[in-house]
Amino acid sequence: MNQENAATTAQLDSGVPNFSVLLSSTSRGARLARLLAADQLRTWELPTEAASHVVAELAANAAIHGRHPGRSFRLTLYVIGSTLRIEVTDTRGDRRPKLQEPDTDAESGRGLLLMDALADRWGVAEDRFPRKTVWAELRLPRPERAPTGSGGARD
Repeated sequence: MNQENAATTAQLDSGVPNFSVLLSSTSRGARLARLLAADQLRTWELPTEAASHVVAELAANAAIHGRHPGRSFRLTLYVIGSTLRIEVTDTRGDRRPKLQEPDTDAESGRGLLLMDALADRWGVAEDRFPRKTVWAELRLPRPERAPTGSGGARD
């Protein structure tokens, strides 16, 4: 069975909307993480743009810097209240992301800066060695109230 299809979860019994998938630590796995996350967020009728960028960065980092031959990474999304939490777990607990300014002529190294700008909070949680989880939280917009038809402007 393909690792990309090995494990997905749509919702826990607790009623907390969540999604989790195990993906190969490759550029294909990172791209698939972004696509699956965007699809799940659309299913939940949540905004996708900022979250897709955050997932893309965390998944790319897991595939590039968190890669360990033969090991996968896990993408998990869940919503608690008005917060979307994105987690990416890989098997390189010894390699923690560091926010730093890249050289002005560098062609890469700006992804964490972008994620830092888009996320309300983010961090790294140590897991059972050798794993680590890099997480980010995004506040969700309040749903718009439907007009009631009373108290508004008159024609």
